[in-house]
Amino acid sequence: MKVFLNPGHKPGLDNGAWNREHGTKEAEYAYEIGVMVEKYLNAAGVQTEFLQSNSINGEDEDYNNPSIVRTANASGADLFISLHCNAFNCEARGTETLVYEMYGESAYLADAIQTQLVDTLTQVDPNWIDRGLKERSNLGVLKYTSMPAVLVEIGFIDNESDHEVLINHKDDIARAIARGVTDYMQ
Repeated sequence: MKVFLNPGHKPGLDNGAWNREHGTKEAEYAYEIGVMVEKYLNAAGVQTEFLQSNSINGEDEDYNNPSIVRTANASGADLFISLHCNAFNCEARGTETLVYEMYGESAYLADAIQTQLVDTLTQVDPNWIDRGLKERSNLGVLKYTSMPAVLVEIGFIDNESDHEVLINHKDDIARAIARGVTDYMQ
């Protein structure tokens, strides 16, 4: 089994969402979590490929910013996981996992990851919110990848309660995502 990991956005090109009070940037956070997820998957015997790029479908593509979709499709990966943080109005909270369609292998993978993340994060914060699986047919990383693909919105980086959990429980989050992948594989 090979998993393609894609931490969302790219520092210097698109930092993604951010927490204004703390200066925490989604691209940097997603990268840190991605590195940890990769470590846990590798320890479980899962092969990985890792790419953080702002080029979803070949736009703004160059040597330092290759296309995520093209690279993933050429990688021979069995699964694709994109890691992100949400932001909205500083009040919205919780974890959601996005899929192209609400059925099939992508939905099974999304459910396994969502379940592990929510179970883990509600132990850390009993008020953590399970926002469930969401269909997003307009996202290139979900629509054009040739393998089951999910986009994990770990939490709301602009919400102070979520931000505290995101920053202080990175290891728990990474382990939960890796467990979700291995649960799906079994």
